[in-house]
Formats: sequence, C-alpha cells, structure tokens
Amino acid sequence: MGLALILFLDANVLIYQHEGSPAIQRAITTQVKQWLGASTQAQVYVCRLAVMECCVKPLREGDTLLLNRYRQFFASAQIIELTAAVVESATQLRALHGLKTPDALHAACALTLPASTLFLSADTVFQRVAGLQVRLFRI
Repeated sequence: MGLALILFLDANVLIYQHEGSPAIQRAITTQVKQWLGASTQAQVYVCRLAVMECCVKPLREGDTLLLNRYRQFFASAQIIELTAAVVESATQLRALHGLKTPDALHAACALTLPASTLFLSADTVFQRVAGLQVRLFRI
C-alpha cells in the first residue's frame, strides 16, 4: 500500500478541472497522477475561499449541474477555514510577497498543512512563498 500524499488545490485548478475543455481536464488528471507517483491515495485540501470562488459563476448563471459537481467535490475535500490565525498569516504573506488577497489566503491555508504538502496551481505567483511545494499546471 502506497503512502498518502497531501494535495492542496488552488481554486484555479478546480475551475479548470470542472469547467475546462476535455483536453484541459485530461491534462490536469495526467499531471496529478504524475505528481502522486508511488502514492496510491491523496488527502485533498482547499481553502474555504475556494468554495466561494468556484460556486459564484454557476450560481450567477443558474447552472445547477455545475454547482452540484462543485458541492460534491467540496463534500469530499478537507476545507481549511479562514481563522484569525490564517488571516494574520495571509496579511504577512500579502505584505512580504505582494500577493493579491485571495492568493495570500490560499497560501496561508496551505501553510497550515505539513511541509510535504503539494500546492497545485496554475498561477506562478505562489512560487514566491517560502514553504510551499508548488506544482504548476501547464495549461
């Protein structure tokens, strides 16, 4: 039995996975499998903010099928809440690295997890943050 790997997914990865073209969806699936390597399972984490970022469009457009797909995904993921400590950390990251507020919140949430956590994103800005093991999607 392989070791469990911890993955933190940025909201853009979720949006590409759920709303991208079939080719983009396949590319994401392939890349995740490569990063998992010998691990046979993964614990998936997201920031509470990702729930909002992903659900706004389907709510606005009345797309209940997409909204339900996101809700099913979030029901199976571990959601890191925006606690006072996370917001304080995000404030420091925003000040030190010039991150936008949502990016700082995602990074701060990921930094609450073990250092071996893989941070999956399509945004290079996260490479500025020490302590994140960033894996970039090539979309």
